[in-house]
Amino acid sequence: MKPDIILKYFPNISEHQTKQFEQLYDLYLLWNAQINVISRKDTELLFEHHVLHSLGIAKVMEFKSGTKILDVGTGGGFPGIPLAILFPESTFHLVDSIGKKIKVVNEVSAAIGLTNLTAQHERAEKIKDKYHFIVSRAVTAFPEFYNWVNHKILKDNFNDLANGILYLKGGDLQVEFGNHYKKAVFYDLKNYFEEEFFETKKVVHYKL
Repeated sequence: MKPDIILKYFPNISEHQTKQFEQLYDLYLLWNAQINVISRKDTELLFEHHVLHSLGIAKVMEFKSGTKILDVGTGGGFPGIPLAILFPESTFHLVDSIGKKIKVVNEVSAAIGLTNLTAQHERAEKIKDKYHFIVSRAVTAFPEFYNWVNHKILKDNFNDLANGILYLKGGDLQVEFGNHYKKAVFYDLKNYFEEEFFETKKVVHYKL
């Protein structure tokens, strides 16, 4: 399947990147039949609901060369794999507490030739390294997520946004974020993508 919706919003990607995105459809179809990493009814909408949603972070933040990013609770590789395709000069480390999902990440990453991505079967709290940004797609309520990762941020800032968390989320965020709400900056994905799916979706930047 051609990644037309990706090209619609990221028209300047290279031919190599286009090919990598294109390969994702058949790869996830293959692996999802063996290990359920995305909803079966969602496979036809893989590019919109998973790949483009992951790339919502890229509309808010273009990672500069040398940026280190940790993807917590990556599942089958979202948002880490699409972001690693888009930002080949940055490095991505994807972690998940479920080993079979990391197997899918490694297989997909190897199949499309990603050289800037590593994956690990581990709980976020156990990760010892530090990163410029931590990304995630709504793995848990934000206060709990914050407690997992708040000591894992590097001090050297060189991107357009301050080092911290970039969180893909929808719903009533004021209630969910609680005491963290005033420190967070919310970006509505409906301002970047016109599809109805993105109407209530947001990228949250939380500076650490």
